[in-house]
Amino acid sequence: MRRVILSCIMLLLTLTAWSEVTIRHALSIRGTPKYGPDFQYFDYVRPDAPQGGTLRRYNIGTYDNFHRYALRGVPDPASTALYDTLMTYSDDEVESVYPLIAEKLEYPDDFSWVIFHIDPRARFQDGEPITAEDIRYSFTTFMEKGVPQFRSYFKPVREVEVLDRLRIKFTLEKGDREMVLSLASLTIIPRQWWKDHDFSEPQTEVPLGSGAYTISDYKIGQYIVYKRLEDYWARDLPVNRGRDNFDYIRYDYYRDSNVAFEAFKAGEYDLRFENTSKTWATLYTGSAFDRGYIKKETIEHQLPANMQALVFNIQRPIFSDPKVRRAIGYLFDFEWMNKNLFYGQYARTRSFFQHTEYEAKGLPSPEEKKILEPIRDQIPPELFTQPYDPPKTDGSGNIRGQMRSALALFKEAGWEVRNRKLVNAATGKAMEFELLLADASLERVALAFQKNLERVGITMNIRVVDVSQFTNRLRERDFDMISSVYRARRYPDSSLLFPWHSAYLDSTYNTAGVSDPAVDYLIEGIIRNQENGQQLIYWGRALDRVLSWNFYLVPEWHNSAYWISYWNKFSRPPMLPKYSTGVDCWWYDEQKAAMLPEEHR
Repeated sequence: MRRVILSCIMLLLTLTAWSEVTIRHALSIRGTPKYGPDFQYFDYVRPDAPQGGTLRRYNIGTYDNFHRYALRGVPDPASTALYDTLMTYSDDEVESVYPLIAEKLEYPDDFSWVIFHIDPRARFQDGEPITAEDIRYSFTTFMEKGVPQFRSYFKPVREVEVLDRLRIKFTLEKGDREMVLSLASLTIIPRQWWKDHDFSEPQTEVPLGSGAYTISDYKIGQYIVYKRLEDYWARDLPVNRGRDNFDYIRYDYYRDSNVAFEAFKAGEYDLRFENTSKTWATLYTGSAFDRGYIKKETIEHQLPANMQALVFNIQRPIFSDPKVRRAIGYLFDFEWMNKNLFYGQYARTRSFFQHTEYEAKGLPSPEEKKILEPIRDQIPPELFTQPYDPPKTDGSGNIRGQMRSALALFKEAGWEVRNRKLVNAATGKAMEFELLLADASLERVALAFQKNLERVGITMNIRVVDVSQFTNRLRERDFDMISSVYRARRYPDSSLLFPWHSAYLDSTYNTAGVSDPAVDYLIEGIIRNQENGQQLIYWGRALDRVLSWNFYLVPEWHNSAYWISYWNKFSRPPMLPKYSTGVDCWWYDEQKAAMLPEEHR
């Protein structure tokens, strides 16, 4: 009888364990994926879009290799198109992955492991099958030879196990739904090519890939052409229908943005996303626009706004005091710039989660206070009593009030004006620093800022360098202040580790050089609450407040629309995906092209 009871208990435990395992086609960070197992295509594509033609685009700067994942060098940014990932995201959901190389995934309720089932049709560009061994090789190579951030991020992966030819299992130190999603986005590389090449080094030989495009023509530093593969195995998968419609995509490189713009008007390339307000307001004119050869459109979007900013290197002693950083922020007159330089087309960025529900507004809620209480002694006290907003002027150029506020803060921090110079009261050394730029179009903004700094006795030297120099100095943290962009996320997640967590102090992504236990605590709380939507809101807002009140940067501006101009030979679906530009869904329109002069078709 006892044996029967034990057998029943074991059977019950087995059935219970089995019932906790899910096998499905897709996974979302929270809730249920929008598209079911039988979906045929994403809502924002035209599934029968014509295929063919060439899309010509541009980049500013240069490139010296094709390997996006090398530890050094300046790769072509589009070289990621050479590779597919295990699964792929939709552009109209917060975060959901769907079948690509992996046709489904299997996981327990606690997300302590995941098994990816490889589509038996999956192939590399040379026709070799993609197997579980290739997945393990890709992960191991990134861990051993990829950027340090990859190793740090995926450290919680305890074991990688090939179960059979088409199944691979990742076991985690602890359950983590977001980590499972991140593993689903793993880039898959061919071991048959990389076994003879150093993954950590730049590559000027065209790599073998796993994606829809390969490199068909190039001249290092000048142009690169990507060719769509007719025999790409995944071209008819639901995630790819209506996408990747161009036979060729060409990128031409220009050293100067003004030269690049004139090249566009001359028809040397086809498409621009403009990001300079003066250019958009005044220079998109001429006979090609008047005749309808070139279209100019403002397309409103719902994207979270990037944090474009002037970032302090707080590892420099001059910027180690948040009072100094806050004082300098008072001298950045956005309202005057918007009126006189930007044609009133921008809005000031005030949050690291601008245009999302995670943006902190007003004073902390009771729920936020509960989160912040354990670190109350480590964060600015103003956070609890004052709403955060960047300093604001009337746009007239009169900043005497801002100057008074700045000088008061400088005095508290041990700085004073002597002989029209702001000097350290203890050492007598004048405040002087360098602003590093990679885009000459930002120089007019820097000059306006420089003028205001001079009014309180600060010398800011402006240095414009090329992209490769900028990248090298960023990597070596060889700068005082730098123009940078923190890419917006749809929701706060573990990617916040890279720019803000002390574990990544030596990372290129931690631009400001932040190492703060309070910030670490909040990011770790965000990671723990990925599946609790309401708590994630509170933790995200709490982090927003702490980052803002530490004044690691001077926030600049954002635009809630795409400024887009293109030669009128393309069509696109009527629906814009919520979280992307949707250019990968465009197609070459022969009827429209026929209306253009022959040299521009």
